[in-house]
Amino acid sequence: MQVVEACSLSMDLELLPAGDQTEIGERGVNLSGGQKQRVSLARAVYSDTELVLLDDPLSAVDAHVGQHIFTHCITGLLKNKTVLFVTHQLQFLNKCDYILMMKDGRIFQEGTHEGLIGTDLENITD
Repeated sequence: MQVVEACSLSMDLELLPAGDQTEIGERGVNLSGGQKQRVSLARAVYSDTELVLLDDPLSAVDAHVGQHIFTHCITGLLKNKTVLFVTHQLQFLNKCDYILMMKDGRIFQEGTHEGLIGTDLENITD
């Protein structure tokens, strides 16, 4: 239940016809994009690996849900794991240990949030 709550899936389970026993269709056809991402995130937490790769896991959820997931799952349940967190959402960078900024497939800047504060983070689009 901790994972379900941290991934903001409680309400979804209530809405699904068989709750957590609902069969997910081929490629998740019976789920929205945000639900697919949250289910994938829950699976990553359940996998209990030392390294977790997250490719923009908050892109299909609203700001409130994204903040909840970041706080309770990514920096909560996964706090003792190595997490590679890819995002375009700059509001989360201050909670990251180390940041790699990429453009055209190459790292063009890296460092801690504090070290990068003076750079033009707001104008990064890629």
